[in-house]
This record gives sequence, structure tokens and C-alpha cells, in this order.
Amino acid sequence: MAETTTGNGLPKGFRSAEQGWPELHRIPHPPHRLPLLGDVLGASPRTPLQDSLRYAQELGPIFRRRAFNREFVFLWGAELAADMADESRFAKHVGLGIANLRPVVGDGLFTAYNHEPNWQLAHDVLAPGFSREAMAGYHPMMLAVAGRLMEHWDRAVAAGRAVDVPGDMTKLTLETIARTGFGHDFGSFERSRPHPFVTAMVGTLTYAQRLNTVPAPFLLRRAARRNEADIAYLNRTVDDLVRARTANGPGDGDLLDRMLETAHPETGERLSPQNVRRQVITFLVAGHETTSGALSFALHYLSRHPDVAARARAEVDRVWGATAVPAYDQVARLRYVRRILDESLRLWPTAPAFAREAREDTVLGGVHPMRRGAWALVLTAMLHRDREVWGADAERFDPDRFEPGAVRTRPPHTFKPFGTGARACIGRQFALHEATLVLGLLLRRYEFRSDPAYRLRVTERLTLMPEGLRLRLERRAAAPSSAAPASSGADEDAPSELRCPVHRAAD
Repeated sequence: MAETTTGNGLPKGFRSAEQGWPELHRIPHPPHRLPLLGDVLGASPRTPLQDSLRYAQELGPIFRRRAFNREFVFLWGAELAADMADESRFAKHVGLGIANLRPVVGDGLFTAYNHEPNWQLAHDVLAPGFSREAMAGYHPMMLAVAGRLMEHWDRAVAAGRAVDVPGDMTKLTLETIARTGFGHDFGSFERSRPHPFVTAMVGTLTYAQRLNTVPAPFLLRRAARRNEADIAYLNRTVDDLVRARTANGPGDGDLLDRMLETAHPETGERLSPQNVRRQVITFLVAGHETTSGALSFALHYLSRHPDVAARARAEVDRVWGATAVPAYDQVARLRYVRRILDESLRLWPTAPAFAREAREDTVLGGVHPMRRGAWALVLTAMLHRDREVWGADAERFDPDRFEPGAVRTRPPHTFKPFGTGARACIGRQFALHEATLVLGLLLRRYEFRSDPAYRLRVTERLTLMPEGLRLRLERRAAAPSSAAPASSGADEDAPSELRCPVHRAAD
């Protein structure tokens, strides 16, 4: 008989909220709920996250939505989210949207169930790949890829063309993770159209989200066939990459070398060939999709706030001076640039939600009983807009929210762009270093000119990205020959790459 429970003894597959919330009736839901269909009036299958943000404002810090026969609980209030962050009572839940990616990446780091042993094995094997020493080794390759982006943008400036920000940030971050992690070059900047890997990746993410919006998968039969072809292409690409590494011998100790050659330090166990494939796809997809969105949103806000951009350029000129190629440690000293990135991630965290499940029967926030295995979706994008935490102007872009004094006054667990707990993003410091470096380089080289008619539109494919964002650029004069006088701020030049905005300690 087929297995019907997980290794934790919980039912397999999607668990509707009725199964885990004994007092579900106390949680509000949108008005005008329809029989069979649920809360579909006024909702769009293309923007489920933004619909949920709207409902959050109307219904409060915890609410529920029903789509066909599936009931979901959402929460975003700071106290409830902090309760959910308690690792002794709650753990990661592989929600429906993430589970829809398992045909692509199986038990990869991002999609593994808590009881699956390959998660801990892969995490322990790969964690040293994100140490400070490893990160310093990736820095020259990050610089090289950023140089290719700037050559591409210089040609656009010379031709008087606007640049496609999301498209070019996707090229940048894909090449960065491919080169630093796997010694591979997709040639993205030499292509007039996206690399087929990107097309297939976007297809799988879009299909995974669409599955959440239909009552039965058979309604997407044609899309399912395209999804199968996309998965097959991703698999072939990664198999070719691994085959080439195996044939040519070790690289320079990158992530792929670790996957193929490193045994667990205690058990001696190694990743299986199938799991290596899954982890490579996980890193190629997750390692570039979220960072490209973060950079795109940051560039949008910089183009709309010239005063912020001017202050950031002054910092880059002061900290980097006439240094043609910034060193690894110099990136960490761009404190204000990092605040711009954090504020962009606050308003539009590119991974806009994460799911948590109860380890045992418990009571959330002292109010809502939950059975073991009951879960909820924490709306990060709404948590980051909680006015009780961020103030009445929470919708306003203001990097000084991440000035150290302001951070110290905020409660913990209120800024969660990389998830929470043991299953938080393993590559977060990689992403932050890459994004801060790129913003610094672009600020030093260009002035950003936005289209006054553009209004921010956000496209959703499990991650978030500004849609149709194009900027015109102007080359700046050369950087100053010597650094400007240092700021009077006592900690402005303190390294920042290992500081956690929530806990103010090593992340």
C-alpha cells in the first residue's frame, strides 16, 4: 500500500487549514465567499501575493483565504510572526507553491521536507562554501561578471538606448552563480534573447504558481507538457555541466567540487548523483532569481530618489576612492548602500512569504490553537509593512530605517527577507555581498534616469520582479583621485557583511 504519511507521521500532501486549526472560525476571511469556489471575487490568478496584501490590510494580522477546496491561513502581525520564529515549536513547512517545484528539484535544500535526510547532509557539506574565506574567493569572479554588465550598459549609453533592468540583472546574477558555483559560463551578455535555461526556469516557476490557482491539475494539461519539457532541459543542462566537471577534473574548490568530492565530516556520507543534480538546479535557480529581483527593485528606488542616490555615490567615492577594483573588504564598508538594499528588500522581499508548521500541538500568540502539523504562511511583504513596527509611513522608501540606532529599537524577527531559522537561505551572505558590490559599481559609474510615466508593476512567479522597468543612464565623471573626508558617524566604516539586521550579530 502506498505510504500516506511523512517520516514525521504527518499526512502527506497538502493539508487544508480545517485539519490543523480547531478554532478556524475565529480567523476572519474575505466577505462574499462563494460555495465551491471560495474567495475568488476580486482575486487575480496572476497576482495572488498582491491580492493577499490587500486582504491583509482589510482583515488584520491573521486571516484565511479559500480557493476551491483549499483553505489557507496567512499571518503578518509582528507578534505572531515572532512566535512562528520559535524553532522549538515551529519548523519550515514546504507549502503548496514550493511543493509544486519538487518535480524539478526534489529534495534540494529549498524544497526538502524536514524529515528528509538529504537536507542536513547537503547543508553540512555546502555550508563551508559560504564561509568568509570562500566568499573572498568568489569576489574576483563577481567583479568580472559585473564588468561584463557595465560593458553591455556602456554600449546602451553610446547608442542612446534605455536598459532593461530586470532582464540585465537576471543575466548578471545567473552568470555570477554559474561561474562562482559551477565554473560555467552561459554567455548571457552575448545573447540577444534570454538563455534557454532562464526561459525554462521561468516556465517552471510560473507553472508551479499556476497550479495553485486551478481546482485540478488536468486543467493545465498543455502547460504541464511545456513544464515537462522545461524540466527535461534543466536536467540536461545540469547533467552536461556535471559530466564536464567529472571528465576534466576538479575546479577551484567551488560548490560543484564540494558536491562531488566532499564527504560529511562526521558520517562520511556523500551526496548521490541525483541529489547533486537537484542541488545544482536549486542553486542556479534560487541563487540568481531572488538576487536579480532585489537589485532591480533597488535600482528602481534609486532612480526615483536622486537624493538617496547622491548620498550613496558620495559614500562609494569616499570608501573606494580612486581604487579601480574594490577589494572584498571594501564592499562591506558600503554601509549606506547596504541600507538601500535592505530597504528595497523590506518593501519588496523577492521571496515574499515563508511557511511554518507546528512541531507539536501549541497555541499561536496565546490565542489560536494549532494541532501538530498545522501550518500558516507568513506574509513577509506585509510583516515588513506593519505600521506598529515600521511607523505610519511604512510604505515610504527610507534607507535610514536601517541606521544602527533605528535597528536596535525594533523588535526581533520583524525583517525576514531570507526566511527564518535553520532552514533560512544558506546563500544569503553571498547574495548580499554580490548585490552590494554591484550597486556600488553601478552608482560609481552611472546616473539613473527613470521614465516619469512608469508606475511600478510587480510580476509574480513565486518570486517578485518589477515588470517593464527600463532606465536611461548617463556616465559619470571619473571617481575622485582621493577619498573624501570620512563621515562623522562612529560606525560608518565598520564592516557590514556579517551583520544581521534583526539580531545585530553574525547571521
